[in-house]
Amino acid sequence: MIKKTLPFFLFLYVISFVSFGQLIDQKASLETKNLYKNLTSLYGKATLIGHQDDLAYGVGWKYQEGRSDIKELTGQYPAVFGWDVAGLETSKTANIDGVPFEKMKGYIKKAYDLGAISTLSWHMNNPYNGKTSWDTSSLAVKSILPNGSKHTLYKSWLDHFATFVNTLKGSDGKAIPILFRPFHENGGAWFWWGTKSCTPDQYKALWRFTVGYLKDKKKLHNLIYVFNPCDFTTEEQYLTRYPGDKLVDVLSFDHYQYGAEKGETFALEVAGNLAIQHQIAKRTNKISAIAEIGFVEIPVANWWTNILAKAIKENMPSYLLLWRNAGYRPQEKDNHYYAPYPGQVSAADFLKFIKQDQILLQKGLKSIYK
Repeated sequence: MIKKTLPFFLFLYVISFVSFGQLIDQKASLETKNLYKNLTSLYGKATLIGHQDDLAYGVGWKYQEGRSDIKELTGQYPAVFGWDVAGLETSKTANIDGVPFEKMKGYIKKAYDLGAISTLSWHMNNPYNGKTSWDTSSLAVKSILPNGSKHTLYKSWLDHFATFVNTLKGSDGKAIPILFRPFHENGGAWFWWGTKSCTPDQYKALWRFTVGYLKDKKKLHNLIYVFNPCDFTTEEQYLTRYPGDKLVDVLSFDHYQYGAEKGETFALEVAGNLAIQHQIAKRTNKISAIAEIGFVEIPVANWWTNILAKAIKENMPSYLLLWRNAGYRPQEKDNHYYAPYPGQVSAADFLKFIKQDQILLQKGLKSIYK
């Protein structure tokens, strides 16, 4: 038994280190470690507001330098920028939403230079049959695991991803830290990695191989790995496909409101999900986030302060990401946007929402990489 006690300053250092948690990548770059440390420090004190495809397009515009629906309303950019890299696996020049990858690189660089954060999801095609990620072939995951018939193909897809990530450099020449959220919404049945298409053990094996390949084989040390289930009401359901504490950095979920009359139900569901996720995050020294959230067209004028603010009040996520502002979509004949813009019915309420001290956009971040 060690009878000597730690010096008080060293004791505080140890407690601080433990409370911050630790990235699963022991070789993570300094900027990546600092980002995670600072997100952890903010967790429970503030929520960063993000937006998918924010710099690429908005309602009524596309690819106009410096534009952002959120910035034009608030005077500042989001704190988190979301992007999807579907299309990299098949060497396309643009992603699933038509955003050219060359432009995406520039947007991610701009976000980093602004001191903001970027997160990547990946609606990759079904590797077994070449169809979309919504094709739920039950053979897809099994086929890309080691010794599977499509394993070599899958590794080539990860190689394409690694090549892309390696090009992401800031103006300072350093690798840009990325919150990477693969195989998202794994608790649903609509993707080939979901509940209809693979077992929990197969999902865990896929996650384990993917993280190991990117981290150890491809030497990507600027990724923070984000786990993302959905449709859970208990901790047991949340953890059904959880690959383990040593393979996950951030805990997250996605949740959308459908129908104006569903506001109170939505708020209760989000609050309940956050409570479950927060308990797991607290126990595992990780952070809790909402990786996708929103209400299409935001038709309720006070949705931000009366619904969303209530939903996140008790267990504030580290960040939440509003889905994209695609505007009018001719093929679908609908308006598709989740963030307000000048003149939108909920715009004034969003301005009230972000005035809260604990709600941060880009200007609220202070040296997030230092």
